[in-house]
Amino acid sequence: MASQDWFDKDFYAVLGVSKTISEADLKKTYRKLARQYHPDSNPGDPKAEAKFKEISEAHSVLSDPELRQEYDQIRAMGSGARFTAGGQQGGGFEDVFGGMFGQQQRGGQQYGGQAGASFEDLLGGMFGGGGGRAGFGSTSGGFRGAGGPTKGRDLSASTTLDFITAIRGETIKLQPSGAKAINVKIPAGVSDGQKIRLKGKGEPSPDGGLAGDLVLSITVRRHPVFERDGQNLRIVVPVTFVEATLGATIEVPTLGGESVKLRVAPGTPSGRILRVKERGVTSTKGVGDLLAEIQVAVPARLTEDALKHLEAFAAAMPNDNPREELLDKAASV
Repeated sequence: MASQDWFDKDFYAVLGVSKTISEADLKKTYRKLARQYHPDSNPGDPKAEAKFKEISEAHSVLSDPELRQEYDQIRAMGSGARFTAGGQQGGGFEDVFGGMFGQQQRGGQQYGGQAGASFEDLLGGMFGGGGGRAGFGSTSGGFRGAGGPTKGRDLSASTTLDFITAIRGETIKLQPSGAKAINVKIPAGVSDGQKIRLKGKGEPSPDGGLAGDLVLSITVRRHPVFERDGQNLRIVVPVTFVEATLGATIEVPTLGGESVKLRVAPGTPSGRILRVKERGVTSTKGVGDLLAEIQVAVPARLTEDALKHLEAFAAAMPNDNPREELLDKAASV
């Protein structure tokens, strides 16, 4: 889900909560709705599946304090994709979507943003004035000069995507204020910092040639649980000292929301990686895996009875120093 969609989606209404709801109450509400509409609880019900996706999107934003603040601001002021003129031909302009227009420079002349500006004005249809550019439809060294019609200038835009949207792909809208929206297909597996070139979505040609391209720069928000590592996804999974020592079968979440069961072998240390095949990123490069990194959780507090048993356990263990080899290596350098 791109931040442009936030202007059209009321996440508070999706969850049926007020804008002042606390984090704890938000979590309770989401869990209740997730259990109600989860696909496993409603097999073969497309409406329940669509509702589950809606509440998951809403919770992913509202449960993150920074994203929630950003969402509230965008809902109050408008959407935020940004267009700038590119290419090698002189002059440029920029349009901040959502009605937030700043100063735009074109061929050396300044243009202040106006609420009534048309899409052609903002994307290059208005060619006259400074900079030496010909009016729309007239020649500029294209038909009459060597080399044929002039291609329109490339434009650049930027958008921010949620982590799940970047992984799965989605068609988003870049919506300038008061103008027709541009549908943009985001391919599955797009990465942070990647650029997507959209043919013919740039500035029109001044003399009947091909339109320029739109180069879209992608920023991907961080996920609170998963981290991308190429085609793989990484997750840190805490286990208890007893589970790591004696072995256990644990439940690990995947990006889709469902969980998988993994076997932790007896004596598993922190840092060991358990691999779940084909639960990573799917793109034209292939399908990655989910890498679950084990982290042994040390209890912060012990009951008196547990402490006595732990001391008895320590007394029964061999008096080995696990750092002995480390100290020897450091001393030998």
